Parts: sequence; C-alpha cells; structure tokens
Amino acid sequence: MTILLLALLAADPLPLSLPKAVELATAPTGNLRLQIVRSTIEQAEARRRMAFGAFLPNLEGSANASNQTRNLAAFGFTSPTGLPFAFPSFVGPFTVVDFRASATQSILDLSAIQRYQASKLQREVASAEARNAAELTIQHVARAYVLVLKAEATLDTAKANVHLANRLVQLAESQKRAGSGTGIEVTRSKVQLQNETQRQLVAENDLENATLDLKRVTGIDYAQPLQLTDRMNDGSATLPSLETSLESALSERPDLLAQQRRQDVSQMNLRSISSERFPTLAAAGDYGTIGNGTNLVPTRSIGVGMRVPIFDGGRRDARKAEAGVVLRQERLRADDLKRQIELEVRNSLNSLKSAKAQIETARLGLELAENELAQAQRRTEAGVASSVELTDAQTRLARARDNNLAALYLFNLARIDVAAATGTMEQAVKGMARQ
Repeated sequence: MTILLLALLAADPLPLSLPKAVELATAPTGNLRLQIVRSTIEQAEARRRMAFGAFLPNLEGSANASNQTRNLAAFGFTSPTGLPFAFPSFVGPFTVVDFRASATQSILDLSAIQRYQASKLQREVASAEARNAAELTIQHVARAYVLVLKAEATLDTAKANVHLANRLVQLAESQKRAGSGTGIEVTRSKVQLQNETQRQLVAENDLENATLDLKRVTGIDYAQPLQLTDRMNDGSATLPSLETSLESALSERPDLLAQQRRQDVSQMNLRSISSERFPTLAAAGDYGTIGNGTNLVPTRSIGVGMRVPIFDGGRRDARKAEAGVVLRQERLRADDLKRQIELEVRNSLNSLKSAKAQIETARLGLELAENELAQAQRRTEAGVASSVELTDAQTRLARARDNNLAALYLFNLARIDVAAATGTMEQAVKGMARQ
C-alpha cells in the first residue's frame, strides 16, 4: 500500500523553476561533487587549528614506578684505597616512584607564526574553491535547464510541423478528389508528413535525455516527472558593457580569488622557511613527587631555553629555493588566469551580441516563411500553383522555426557564459529565465 501511494505521488509532475533547481543542486545534500569540495573547508580548518596549537601550552602528566639495581663500578665509582671499609659496587634493589606534570610553552617562534598565517590563508583558498565549485554547479544547472527548455520548444515545433503536414495532406487529398490535384502531390505531402513525424520522435528522445541530465545535476530522482515553470529569455535582456564585465570578473571570480590566495600562501611559506634562521624561545617546567613509594618528596624544575640554528647541511636553503620556485609558478598562474578571464569575458560578450542579432534575423525570417506558406497555400487552393511550391514553403517554414529556436537557445547560453565569466552566476541565475 505504501509503495502504491509513493508511486501515485511520484506520478505528479514536480514544478521546477530555475532558481529552485539551483537551490536543490547547491543544498548541503545536493550535488555530490559540490559536497566533496565543501569538505575541504573543514580539512583546512583542522589544519589551521593544528598550526594554532603551536602557540598553546603543551601539558602532559606521567606516573613512573621502577625497581632498580645499579653497578656503581660501571659508572666509575670505586672505593678509595687505605680506608678500613669499602663502598659496595652493587646497589639495590631499590624502588623509585615518580608522579609528575610537565608543561612547555613557546615564547617566540617567527616561523610558527607565519605557518599559522599560511594556514589561515589556506582556509580562504578552500572557501574560494568551494564558491567556485558552487558557481560551476549553478552554471551546469542553468545549462541543463535551458537545454530542457530548448528540447521542449523543439518538440512543440515538431508537433506544429506535423500538424501542418497533416493539414497539407488533407488539402492534397481533397484536391485530388475534386479533380484539381494529382496522386504525386498526395504522395509528396505524405512523404513530408513522415519526415516531420520522424523529427518529432527525435525531439521526444532529446527531451527525455535532457530531462535526465537536469535531474542528475540537481539530485532529483530519475523517476520523478518534472514540469519546468520558466521559459527561455526572448532576447530582450540588455547587454552589459565590456568595462563593467571585466571589472566584475576581476573582483568576483572565485577561481581568481583562490589563485591569489594560493600565491599569498606560497609567499608566507617562503617567509616561514626564511624565519627558521632566527632563534626561538621556549619555556619548560615540571612539578611532581618522587621517592621510594612510602616517602615521596616534591620536586620541580622551570627554565627558559633558546634554540639557535647554525648549520643544517643546506637543507633549509634548498627548501627556500624550492618555495621560491613555487611562488613564481603561482604568480605566473595568476597572470595567466587573468588573461584567460579577460578572454572569456570578451568571447562571451561577443557571443551574446551575435546571438541577439541572430534572434532579430531569425524572427524576420520566420515572419517571411509564415507569409510565404500562407501565400503558397492560397495559390495551391486556387489551382494556380503546384504542391511543389507548397512543400518548399513548408520546408522553409520548418527551417525558419528551427533557426529562431536555435537563436534563442544560443542567446540564453551566451547569457550563462557571461555570468560565468564575470563570476556572477549566483546573482544572475534569477534573471536567466522568465516566467
């Protein structure tokens, strides 16, 4: 009974807008790849806490009990000659019990300070990478959503073409019965009907595949029917300027921010290695009781120590040279990424302008094709034109519809590319589609 109820509930289509699809994909339990990237923030935070631990006291306790014997002669203790008695060379067995608490505290360690600063920057890198992964996820969702919209529109266009082909078949058959048409004209119209029917079957399969891909990126169950509530933008959106887009990209792109933070981390690591040449100060102390188990005496020690590096076989210089190379590499990557971002912004804006122009051209072509078909149908019905003219007009109308749909699809894809290139996918997704 429960399974049947669930099946009935699943049969109802799920209304899905583009913002809702993005919300599902970016939820904590949404896209699996995004969850993996987000887990790196926790990993970076754990490393930051570990680096911070170098500045906190290190406390430990110990309890030792031992029963010992000692050979004093082995340590060089011998009885002086000329004495009427001799010291024993063998001592024991005796018991030693020691209960003690120890503490160490770093006072000054420049290298540890810079390692901690690098760990904080590494957490910012992880956060920027997680944001970049979210932007990519939103981009994939938007592309998948628009592809489903295109597939739905393609199927609607195919159905309209099939409906038109059916009407023209009926027209050819009626003209044949009236004696004003021929059998070849009926056959020609039926061939066109079969062609349009095949295109409808292909469109249905494309829609099913596009819907499955949308469910995958959003985490929706594959068996759940969907009903998309948004439609593709009709090309009325205003085009952003190049200067504004470049400024937004250089300030908002999370991948650029992550790369800049990696460069800062490399710089801090280089400073940390260089700071290992400086002395470090640390305090240490312990307090406890020691004795034979029945008579325990409190003892303590406290002191401050300085460690001065002198020579480590050249290992520090080698690590410093390697860190310097890594820093130069990160700087080159940052410069290359900036150029890549500028290229992506320029290309996406060019594609957006081209798609907008294509929409205007495609709309005019669609109007002309519809007018041509209407004239060809009137001429055929009046008997002053053959079915060839009507079939040609029908084919050109189908092509014009496809061109108009392709232009709308390219325009919406270009808008997604512009938002992705400028790092504003999360803000722009609400305007990607219209109700």
